[in-house]
Amino acid sequence: MDFKYGKNSIYCGESESNHQAIIQYTEVAPGVKNVTHTGVDKSLEGQGIAGQLVDKLVQRAREEGFKLQATCSYAKSKLEKTEDYKDVYKA
Repeated sequence: MDFKYGKNSIYCGESESNHQAIIQYTEVAPGVKNVTHTGVDKSLEGQGIAGQLVDKLVQRAREEGFKLQATCSYAKSKLEKTEDYKDVYKA
């Protein structure tokens, strides 16, 4: 899957506005981003793409030095349950 970086999102598809899968976030404090939405087109469901989007965002958080929170239920669950994400997840 070819992931691209948009303004406050990571997505796959033609563009940020015409995507097949996306994870979106906003800055809520200096050095803290909140994941607000994770979405995958029905044609791609069941392939682990939402999890890959979270992985990509965690990787970006490590590279750029910010922490993550989540109001998106999928991202929140994934961030809480994955031990390897504890360094960037701020509950």
